[in-house]
Amino acid sequence: MRITAVTCVKNEGPFLLEWIAYNRVIGVTDHLFYSNDCSDGTDRLLDRLAALDVVTHLANPAQGRNYQMEALKDARQQAVVQAADWLWVADVDEFLNIHVGDHSIAALIEACGDPQAISVTFRFFANGGVEPFEDRPVIAQFTRCHNPDLWCAESAIEVKTLVRKDFPLHYYGAHRPFHRPGKAPAPRWTDGAGRAVPEPFLLAANKRRLRKFPAAGARRFATLNHYALRSLDSYLVKNDRGDVNRENRDFDDTYWRERNDDACEDRSILRMLPQLEAGVAALKALPGVAALHEDCVAQHRARRDALLQQESYREMRAQLRAAPTLPPVEQDLLTRIGTRPVLALP
Repeated sequence: MRITAVTCVKNEGPFLLEWIAYNRVIGVTDHLFYSNDCSDGTDRLLDRLAALDVVTHLANPAQGRNYQMEALKDARQQAVVQAADWLWVADVDEFLNIHVGDHSIAALIEACGDPQAISVTFRFFANGGVEPFEDRPVIAQFTRCHNPDLWCAESAIEVKTLVRKDFPLHYYGAHRPFHRPGKAPAPRWTDGAGRAVPEPFLLAANKRRLRKFPAAGARRFATLNHYALRSLDSYLVKNDRGDVNRENRDFDDTYWRERNDDACEDRSILRMLPQLEAGVAALKALPGVAALHEDCVAQHRARRDALLQQESYREMRAQLRAAPTLPPVEQDLLTRIGTRPVLALP
């Protein structure tokens, strides 16, 4: 079974090998990377891996601002996508954590009854007080996360989707594929627990449910671990980089606080660590790869140091250090409750 992962990257050099190695452990056979405007060596490392037939690397073809959607449109024409039995569209900070069988994508597909699509629900992993960037697996550094069924007072949480080749596709979205209701039979589509996805999501009938649905019970077979913050150092560099998918979008205090809820802990993905570390070591043993990875790491640290020469970034770091781990909506609720008069019981 061929499984192709498709992603867009900008200045993600230090994190590439971990993501590729992890995906290979769970059964991804091919990777298609689109890069744009990299200044940390990401493109050079990907070019080397492409020359070694580890990945396919293309410059993002986008002419406008919607980098990811234009890349996904282009991906449909690429041989590595056309030859795939399944497509996995995800970002480099997202790791598919499978809880069944041998923890592979094949085991997830079997557990879900071999549908035409499987949408796996996010779980956001907090910074956990980690300040310095360290060149070691992200999945080993961050284990604190939010209540699995509730995020920022929302019961519906975003998903990413595995798509089978016979899905009646209209076009790929970043979070889910789209089909034309009525043009073909509705696809067999499950959540990460093997249950049919809610009809408003299936039909894209509700704009508020285009890329999310209620999370309760949806992660029985798999969770999508999303390490959106990583270390404070890396977050500063991420803020400087901007969003790979849209220009001129800052990652402000709200973005950090919404994803820094550390009320719970989930260490289940650590079972994959030995295989992951072996996979990273194997990639580094390939000619030229280790040196290019080290250059990306050095560029990442150098950019952090340069940013901290700016007063605005020193202020940002101090603000994030002091920020509460409660999401803003929950903090506001507690504040309002705390200021509400208490009624005496009769």
